[in-house]
Amino acid sequence: MTTSTTPGAWTFDTITVQRDGAVLFAEILAPPMNLLGPELVRDLVSLIQRAEADAACRVLVFRSGDPDYFISHVDLTRIPEYREEAAKLTGVPSIALLFRYLSASRLVTIAQIEGRVRSGGSEFVLACDMRFAALESAVFAQFESAFGQIPGGGATQYLARLMGRARALEVLLSAEDYSADLAERYGWINRALPANALGAFVRALAERIAQFPPAGVLAIKDRINAITLAPTDDFRRDSDLFGEEVRNAETQHRINAAMHHGLQTRHAEMEFANIIDGLAT
Repeated sequence: MTTSTTPGAWTFDTITVQRDGAVLFAEILAPPMNLLGPELVRDLVSLIQRAEADAACRVLVFRSGDPDYFISHVDLTRIPEYREEAAKLTGVPSIALLFRYLSASRLVTIAQIEGRVRSGGSEFVLACDMRFAALESAVFAQFESAFGQIPGGGATQYLARLMGRARALEVLLSAEDYSADLAERYGWINRALPANALGAFVRALAERIAQFPPAGVLAIKDRINAITLAPTDDFRRDSDLFGEEVRNAETQHRINAAMHHGLQTRHAEMEFANIIDGLAT
């Protein structure tokens, strides 16, 4: 096995790429807490474009260089900026359409999750074809309801299809953190594995898929998407509602209150329930 870091085309500010044959391993590191802001969205767009243009690339594995955060959530202070970066791939300033594009890509995408993955971060991993998480550290949430919003990146579309109506409503309305074990039981992820086994499992799976004839892999993915992937207009509607709701007075009041209680700070978001509970006061 030969793993190399390729200069030039695979050089980004917030993502480090290693290539092992037909598999790309993309490690996300956007200090201080892997917020999904314009820099990370810009790099994701470039990575997807370049990987799709390289016929030798078949499988793309996303992982984090931060043990506590995979992708924490979107940067709520820079929404117009990251949406404009998404438009460079989809033509529309919408993170939801970027994520749907990823789901429909010819690339097979796998999220190897350690640490927290909430809201926009959760929606990013949901857009990947498969999700595997560390039992000890992975934490999942969709907290938009606590701010009076709908998720803007496609969570309603993905979770309802993965979990069914009742569990999707529980996740989306509770705004609570879910462990990797419970996320596996609910269908949020494929499997929860011990952290010391996670990387080897994902690598073996990625390399196994990459060795099969690409036409067959693509045909299977296309047919599964035809059955399970919501239409583009449904993603666009969620994105538009998010954009409208984030500007209303109650939502802005709650975002400001959450910032006062430590939203978008590394230490405070380790115990996110304290921020949500603080909105009541």
